[in-house]
Amino acid sequence: MDNIKDFLPFLIPLVIVQFALLAYTIHHILSHDSYQRGSRGLWLAVAIIGMQFWGPILYFALGKQGEN
Repeated sequence: MDNIKDFLPFLIPLVIVQFALLAYTIHHILSHDSYQRGSRGLWLAVAIIGMQFWGPILYFALGKQGEN
């Protein structure tokens, strides 16, 4: 593999966005009581285990209760 320093300008923003999305997702899960599907524990596990964008995306697509 080439020198990792060549990829840092692309990787650093992706890592920052990934952790920001994860933090927002965890905050949203903990601050709401009802979910479209599943429970708080399930969505925390999905968000943390699938933290490479997929966990938070799944939560917002399938688990987030619509605003009333």
